[in-house]
Amino acid sequence: MHKADQSIVLITGANKGIGFEIATQLAKKNYMVLLGARSRESGLKAIGELAEKSPDVRFIPIDLNDEQSIKEAAVCIEAEFGRLDILINNAGITDPEDAPPGEVGIKVVRSIFETNLFGTLAVTQAMLPLLRKSVRPQIINQSSGLGSIGLSGQSEWEFAQFKLFGYCASKAAINMMTVQLAATLAEENIVVNSIDPGFTATDLNNHRGRQSVAEGAAAAVSLALDTKRTRNGEFFSANESLPW
Repeated sequence: MHKADQSIVLITGANKGIGFEIATQLAKKNYMVLLGARSRESGLKAIGELAEKSPDVRFIPIDLNDEQSIKEAAVCIEAEFGRLDILINNAGITDPEDAPPGEVGIKVVRSIFETNLFGTLAVTQAMLPLLRKSVRPQIINQSSGLGSIGLSGQSEWEFAQFKLFGYCASKAAINMMTVQLAATLAEENIVVNSIDPGFTATDLNNHRGRQSVAEGAAAAVSLALDTKRTRNGEFFSANESLPW
């Protein structure tokens, strides 16, 4: 049974990687963690590991490519908790066939956008009624430095050589979603930010990243723990503000 004053957070794609680390850290801080994952097997396995650290965790089946599962997740959260305080849109994909815009296949770009943008938008829209019932509602969008048009246009930027159009463009679109949501939801007291986890060693990059998952989770965890919600409509990493 969750406490009335306990913050309730839904994290999509939280069965592994950065999402699981965010879930772990927030569970340790006595948040009610709703661990979203499309695979029941991997989701329940992750819940089993988290339950050893905190009893305040639940598995929420949610597949960003399945609108029915998204609707059912919202109904489930409404029925058990009546509200949602924080939505962390963490789930996302890459594709080994992603490439620069002059070379990449259209189907590859569509597939990436289907999850990273359209799925994230669908989850956000489904959860908005529940966020509106919170005293301190917050949306945290997991973006990427690769989604920064400002940085991508600088040839001296350390990641400028990564011309993965599908992934980069999908994260740039997430940033636009953040900007517009922050503006349109400001009067409803819902804050919205984009974060760059940094080049973190996860399945997404075949563990080539130089950061640990704890470092990759730092920005999201910091925002989630900031009950004063001092930032809104911004794009930043754990260390600095970033250009859109």
